[in-house]
Amino acid sequence: MKRIALFPGSFDPFTKGHEDIILRGLRLFDEVVVGIGNNSSKQRYFPLDVMKELIEKTFEKEENVRVITYNDLTARIAREIGAKFLLRGLRNTTDFEYENGIAQVNRFVYEEIETVFLITSPNLAPISSSIIRDLHRYGQGVDDFLPYSLSELNKLRELKNSGL
Repeated sequence: MKRIALFPGSFDPFTKGHEDIILRGLRLFDEVVVGIGNNSSKQRYFPLDVMKELIEKTFEKEENVRVITYNDLTARIAREIGAKFLLRGLRNTTDFEYENGIAQVNRFVYEEIETVFLITSPNLAPISSSIIRDLHRYGQGVDDFLPYSLSELNKLRELKNSGL
């Protein structure tokens, strides 16, 4: 049986830390599905469809990675796509406290799901999407923290806005 892991998140933006978790997850799982969820309590900074394209481009050479978007409970989506595992990265104890509660609720919704935590690589631990958004919002370059260039993002935004 294929070991499928869902790696859920808002990925706003998708960082080198996220990329690292997926690449390491591929050593454990046959397939990693990146699930970009719609968090109703957050307003997106980067457009969801553009971020999906950038993540797909990041992993275009990895046949065992695919990207989906969803607007439902993560555990339900995992069941729907046949994933028995949720893949999550932990930077610190604060992340653990937050993720532990979510893992328990996911088990309530989908009893067969197991959450697998990978500790973030030390050189990537300081990176968070919210810090990157703040830096970018105030004009600071952030490409060092991303597996793609924001100039690519800006080009994709322009294309989307022009209707092409």
